[in-house]
Amino acid sequence: MRPAALLAALLLAGCASHGEGPVAPRTVAAVDLERYQGTWYELARMPMSFQRGCAQSEAHYSLQGDGSLGVLNRCLTLEGHWKEVRGKAVPQVQGRNDKLWLSFDTWFSRLLPGVASGEYWVLYLDEGYRTALVGNPNRKYLWLLSRTPVVSEKSRERLLEAAEGQGYDTDLLIWRTPDSALTPSPSP
Repeated sequence: MRPAALLAALLLAGCASHGEGPVAPRTVAAVDLERYQGTWYELARMPMSFQRGCAQSEAHYSLQGDGSLGVLNRCLTLEGHWKEVRGKAVPQVQGRNDKLWLSFDTWFSRLLPGVASGEYWVLYLDEGYRTALVGNPNRKYLWLLSRTPVVSEKSRERLLEAAEGQGYDTDLLIWRTPDSALTPSPSP
């Protein structure tokens, strides 16, 4: 019994010395997915590999009959070409829709179904469903979203304050490229 008790004490001491880690960000209480659906423009994002080369991005959400959200993400490159990917968002917890699993229809997700999904947490949503802050619990990814490609300075500051208040490093944000800085795509 003594070796087992000693082992248990060492394990507990090891857990206590490492702590529980950072507290996960807080999500909104609830999301009305019917109001949330539609087009959202990305104002800024934390770097993400699949968005490399994106100058402007937008997400189109559509409520499905099963309660999930259909997703169409579009990205405009600096050269003026559109790239897009389709996916689906489903609640992580039955009856709650502030934390979603988001998966895209890619070769990888077809090869390993259920493995290639990301956490989509709604961290801030204004009352009018005009601006939103979406991230993941480890604070590696963050998106500042709006129903319009440009927002007021006040709305921008509110989103930045909400992100910083949740522990996200807003110095890492990549901002939407203005239309004037894009190269027009060649005419057909």
